[in-house]
Amino acid sequence: MENNTSLQQQLLEAGVHFGHLKKKWNPKMLPYIFAEKKGIHIIDLNKTVDHLQETAAALKQIAKNGKKIMFVATKKQAKEIVSDCAKKVNMPFATERWLGGMLTNFNTVRKSVKKMQSIEKMLADGSAESLTKKERLTLSRDREKMEKVLGGISQLGRLPAALFLVDIGHEHIALAEAKRLGITTFGMVDTNCDPNKVDYAIPSNDDATKSIAIICSYITAAIAEGLEERMAAKDEDVEEVDNEAERKADRLMAEAESETSRGGRSRNNESGTGTPKRRIPGGASRRTQGSTGPGGGKR
Repeated sequence: MENNTSLQQQLLEAGVHFGHLKKKWNPKMLPYIFAEKKGIHIIDLNKTVDHLQETAAALKQIAKNGKKIMFVATKKQAKEIVSDCAKKVNMPFATERWLGGMLTNFNTVRKSVKKMQSIEKMLADGSAESLTKKERLTLSRDREKMEKVLGGISQLGRLPAALFLVDIGHEHIALAEAKRLGITTFGMVDTNCDPNKVDYAIPSNDDATKSIAIICSYITAAIAEGLEERMAAKDEDVEEVDNEAERKADRLMAEAESETSRGGRSRNNESGTGTPKRRIPGGASRRTQGSTGPGGGKR
């Protein structure tokens, strides 16, 4: 309960509770509105805390399963915050401009990313030195433009499992693409938006920098926790496999030793059966020698 109170206090200080003007509200946000003050709607922070924790738990589980969560925020005040948070947990992000078809036409976008990476490689390994100065300059400019828009998704090999959006009204194209592909959506929802458009809505002020920062930091911490748990589980699995291999090796060694000792005993038994015949010089056996008399005939 204390954690919730302190979190609520932090959200209050960051201005997460400030909504839009009453005339701009969306009636579907009514359950999340606490009151109206000077023509501005005030968001119920109890609801914000509940939804934020629910969202964090869901995102943590997605990260723990090794899936990618894409951060989307092209608003000026959210760009830097969101890109920094996404980089901390090594997740893809789109903060400059949402390219139409970034998800629905993912294969074509991947081709552009590969083109960007090949230009980077050319410029890095010196193979572009054979080109003219003008051609090199054109390549550099192309790379910069592509890096600006596609840099955040350069490591994304397949479609993300979830989208986290700041201001679902502003990112309506990204939201529509995610819905079409059945990708789980999470978002900061202000009083002027419809919370039913996303799977997990966090009722909050999506315009203030402090508000965006505190929500994104909380979400990022949950994702980081999920990734840590995944690493710990992997280490445990590796350790278990190693222990199993060790046990198997010990078992095989014991079996081999047992087989060797058994083989040694059986050889000894074979060599020890029956009394060996004693030989007398001259090649005759004792029995033959005893059966002949002094004259050479039989007794």
